[in-house]
Amino acid sequence: MNKIVVTAIAAGTLALGAASASAKDWKTVRIASEGAYAPFNMVDPQGNLAGFEVDLARALCDEMKVKCVLVKQDWDGMIPGLLAKKYDAIMASMSVTEERKQKVDFSQPYYQTPARFVARKGANLTISAEGLKGKVIGVQRETIHDRFVTDNFGKVAEIKRYGSAEDARLDLVAGRIDLTIDDSAVLDDGFLNKPEGKDFEFTGPSFDDEKWFGVGTGVALRKEDKDLKAMFDKAIDAVLANGTYKKIMSKYFDFDISKKKNQS
Repeated sequence: MNKIVVTAIAAGTLALGAASASAKDWKTVRIASEGAYAPFNMVDPQGNLAGFEVDLARALCDEMKVKCVLVKQDWDGMIPGLLAKKYDAIMASMSVTEERKQKVDFSQPYYQTPARFVARKGANLTISAEGLKGKVIGVQRETIHDRFVTDNFGKVAEIKRYGSAEDARLDLVAGRIDLTIDDSAVLDDGFLNKPEGKDFEFTGPSFDDEKWFGVGTGVALRKEDKDLKAMFDKAIDAVLANGTYKKIMSKYFDFDISKKKNQS
């Protein structure tokens, strides 16, 4: 009987210890961003990460009362790096999709903007299977835009995939592709409103079907970090309510990109 009691107490102690070990005291949060998706995330002349998501990340860390460490990470390695614990969260315009939710968890969405195609002015392209037959579409690989064009136009058009959205736009200017698709805000601010985009324009409608584009952009997190997800959700609500989000947004956009707005 004594042995049984001792064993039970020992087992309970071990369980308690395991629970304590699994609870993390978040004093520092490492947040990865790409730095190649202006105005959401980019690299400034000093080589530092900057942009809407970077400013928002710092504001969220302030709300959570944690030290914010920003990590630059190429897009292709984003989720693998998170799962390998190279950082704790991703804020890199990653849309919340069912496919990604198989691997990672997400905070509530913090922005949502539609996708659009861009082509040379006067190209008169029709965004349909017939209209894009034989055309070359450039897209950043392993993105929602990649999946959308592959599913809808992969059988009729040539899809060229790039490591970054910027590389796709460079080939568009050089005439190596006929059109590209990306977030409309990124294309507007990062391309059409710049000298290199003066000969190009949006073509066709906006696209936001949840099947391909998800339900907005959220903070990606490891599934086991439920406490950190709760912290981000609470912090997003706080910056939306206290005006911090609007102040940051106004630095980069003259229209409302917030998910809350799109839900109203």
